[in-house]
Amino acid sequence: MTIGTISSAMGALLAVLALVLAAARGARALGLGRPVPGQGGGARRLALLESLALDPRRRLLLVRCDDRELLILTGGAQEVVQPLPPVPPA
Repeated sequence: MTIGTISSAMGALLAVLALVLAAARGARALGLGRPVPGQGGGARRLALLESLALDPRRRLLLVRCDDRELLILTGGAQEVVQPLPPVPPA
């Protein structure tokens, strides 16, 4: 490889990187990069409160969806979902 070939390849790489950065900045300016509520921006509706490993296969999850809490057992022959009663405000 000659110096001319290497410099040509480096120039092409820099040109491609500049185009990618310009496209990302343009997408952000058009609002295409804004987070959608529920997907990292705004209020989240789903949250994992706690997780407990019962054995190597089964796991117990405490999940909050909107204002409801659910207890979920995963990893067995079938998943079990148990809604929990609402907690009165303290």
